[in-house]
Amino acid sequence: MNKTFILIMLGGTFFTAVSQILLKQSSNIKYENKIREYLNFRVILSYGMFFLILLLNTWCYTKVEMRYGPVIDTAAYVFVLLLSRLILKEKITKGKILGNLIIITGILIYTL
Repeated sequence: MNKTFILIMLGGTFFTAVSQILLKQSSNIKYENKIREYLNFRVILSYGMFFLILLLNTWCYTKVEMRYGPVIDTAAYVFVLLLSRLILKEKITKGKILGNLIIITGILIYTL
């Protein structure tokens, strides 16, 4: 197993979280018409990132065992939690922390 590809997948997970934050920011903006809700910089960039990350992950799965994928993907929950705090100024509640811990624990138990 190549650790470089695992790091690439982890980076992709981070950028997936970034794209989710961009979509959330876009949803908080009032647009003059329905077309602008879907055809604006944040939405187009987000979906472009999703597409490139999908291609990147597909390539990485040729070098990384499938069982590591769900473990790497759980990092997205942590990244979204932290980016929501830093960029969107959302509160990190005990419930959010507990939820993240349950998700990560479940994935780790399932994978191991």
